[in-house]
Amino acid sequence: MPNRQSKIEKLIVELCPNGVDFFALGELCNPLKKGTLKTGELSDKGQYPVINSGRSWYGKYDEYNNDGNAIAIAARGEYAGFINYIDKKFWAGGLCYPYRSKDEKIAKTKFIFYSLKEKQEYIRETLVAHGSIPAINKSDVDKFKIPIPPIAIQEEIVKILDGFTELEAELEAELEARKKQYNYYRSELLTFENDATIEWKKFGDIAKIVRGGSPRPITSFLTTKDNGINWIKIGDVEKGGKYITQTAQKIKPEGLAKSRYVKQGDFVLSNSMSFGRPYILKINGCIHDGWLAIINFSDHYISDFLYHLLSSDTVYRTMAQKASNGTVQNLNAEIVKSLLLPIPSLAEQKRIVNILDKFETLTNDISIGLPAELSARRQQYEYYRGKLLTFKEKEYANK
Repeated sequence: MPNRQSKIEKLIVELCPNGVDFFALGELCNPLKKGTLKTGELSDKGQYPVINSGRSWYGKYDEYNNDGNAIAIAARGEYAGFINYIDKKFWAGGLCYPYRSKDEKIAKTKFIFYSLKEKQEYIRETLVAHGSIPAINKSDVDKFKIPIPPIAIQEEIVKILDGFTELEAELEAELEARKKQYNYYRSELLTFENDATIEWKKFGDIAKIVRGGSPRPITSFLTTKDNGINWIKIGDVEKGGKYITQTAQKIKPEGLAKSRYVKQGDFVLSNSMSFGRPYILKINGCIHDGWLAIINFSDHYISDFLYHLLSSDTVYRTMAQKASNGTVQNLNAEIVKSLLLPIPSLAEQKRIVNILDKFETLTNDISIGLPAELSARRQQYEYYRGKLLTFKEKEYANK
């Protein structure tokens, strides 16, 4: 990396010693096609990936409306302002803004992507309007300015950052293989169909399951005062995390009557975004209607065992089958209440938890092993991305 960085530094001295021009995204790129998704046709078996309003792919589709080498910016939802690069034919849904450079000889699409990615958090913090549904306007996106150095510098920066992302992809693939192994053993340990000693009950008979609620408009209830109540959103959860420990926002006490208050030790289950994913609360707070709360289960389950059970592929598939058949699956309280779940003895639950917690540490704990290496590589990548994409803006004398 140092040799390549010094090469870029030499190129800057040679080609743009006085800074570079900044251009608005709308000046650099053409908008690409978007289309609606036909209900029920989004699956894992389609030929082309679908990008819409999420952090990554939505699924697959049998048609495409754009070629590769494109940028897509999520327009609405929890991940509004999130930026993706697509290197293959894909289908762009109606909830994203897809772009491609007007001229690759002036501004490479991949360089524009890396520049936007470096500013992603800033874009999300400053351009996204946080109403009942977070959203970002295309006109604001089009005005966002990024530096455009000479093409030789762009190509060298893209080469360096591609190298980082390729290494990260290799580590992610290895970690994914380990997670598949973990999921296999988890399924084996949580399969009780052939054990006549295990009692089975509907989830709603042994736990209270209720939907969250949202005071609206939410912007009128947000507060920074000390008496604010934690406002729990899916964005407050670390990727692959088990617990919710803090929130980015708080709501006024008067919003409590229009929401759902949950306590430390309760479970929340996402009913749309990150569909069916359970989390254990380490804090008290309020949840909006994108969550289901699971409480009063301690007579039958240890929290950690229930977490593994609800996270299992078997339970996920059951919830998915019971949920709607549209392009976006949604859970409701009645579906979760209807789940038929096994209730092994507390001693057996503890034994299974002990085994699965060790597996989960190996696949998710960023302080050890492969997760730690992947975390370190990501930090290194973000550090160099920031250094490589910081340019002085060229100044012009007044005419």
